[in-house]
Amino acid sequence: MYPLVQTSESTMKCLVIVLVCAVFAEGIRIPLVKHKSIRQKMLENGVHLPYHDPALKYFPKKHAGSTNIHINNYADNIYYGPITIGTPPQSLQVVFDTGSANLWVYSIYCNTQACKTHKKFNPQKSSTYRANGQTFEVSYGSGIIDGIFAYDKVHVGSIVINNQEIGLSTNDSGNLFVVAQFDGILGLSYPTISAGGQTPVMDNMISKKLLQANIFAFYLTRGEKQGSELSFGEVDKTKYKHPIHWTPVTDETYWQIGIQGFQVNGHKRNWCSQGCQAIVDTGTSYLTAPQSVMRSLIQSIGASQNQYGQFEVDCSQVKKLPTLTFTISGVKFPLPPSAYIEKIQGVCLVAISQTYLLSQNGQPLWILGDVFLKEYYSVYDRTKNRVGFATAA
Repeated sequence: MYPLVQTSESTMKCLVIVLVCAVFAEGIRIPLVKHKSIRQKMLENGVHLPYHDPALKYFPKKHAGSTNIHINNYADNIYYGPITIGTPPQSLQVVFDTGSANLWVYSIYCNTQACKTHKKFNPQKSSTYRANGQTFEVSYGSGIIDGIFAYDKVHVGSIVINNQEIGLSTNDSGNLFVVAQFDGILGLSYPTISAGGQTPVMDNMISKKLLQANIFAFYLTRGEKQGSELSFGEVDKTKYKHPIHWTPVTDETYWQIGIQGFQVNGHKRNWCSQGCQAIVDTGTSYLTAPQSVMRSLIQSIGASQNQYGQFEVDCSQVKKLPTLTFTISGVKFPLPPSAYIEKIQGVCLVAISQTYLLSQNGQPLWILGDVFLKEYYSVYDRTKNRVGFATAA
């Protein structure tokens, strides 16, 4: 073994200088070996690399993505979840509503009883807030919201939308808003029904290419259990049983689809023999039937009307009630009695209401609200303008 000799940095420098001088003094030439670049080797093999701007590494590309949002189940009637607005972000709870198009939240500009009982967005605390100056009015079955439009940054799960149009409430009517668990509504229908012509959240996600697929999907829990979920940009395969059955949107306003048939306990009824329309609406709690069939439907169920105008059944007979079945694009979607009967303080009520309105083409109109959507995982495809249903897991 040779002994190790410790050499200082200055000593090493001197040795290198001496060696270089000796080389040049003797006229010795050191051959330089130059290897071919990867690009040259690829060119020799007929592979041409496209040009890439070297500065791109300083501005990394934002990849389209997806996000899953936990949403709350309140009494099997309202499903809502968190978003944030502004910089720094202010957290608010909103109903994700496929039956409307606008995003609005309670604001500091509102002093009604409903506003006082909810969290309010404060634009004065957001550095990214921009006023719009335009006013709006949005009508719901439970009341009317008045407000002003503005722009701000909105986070929906991990998706960030800059300069999103938002509505700030200044007034409201409707007692239901006072006790509501949410601070606003985020509409997910088509922009054609957006108040003030404002761009809906989903449309901004699409135009800004924020999603890997232009879809969103709902999983709504039953029995007041938590675990409901809203997905943007993808479907959650753990939340449904394959396959997904697709049906086209018949009118690009709401998520409206066609119904070709209806059965009660397997017996065909002619209520939709000439065709029916249905709006798929996460913001409506009940199943809504056309007024023209409501009486026959209630008779088929065997319900009676109580002093409050509600339809109720004997709780001991619920399991014996009929299954209601919709035929949509050739596929049958059964609705068992456990889905359309709700028990409140020992009374079993029929969770079906009626509407006097017809669809745009004059056909009878149903609303497939949460009563239906708790049974079926629903997917909303803006690229192909279709709705998908699969049995919920």
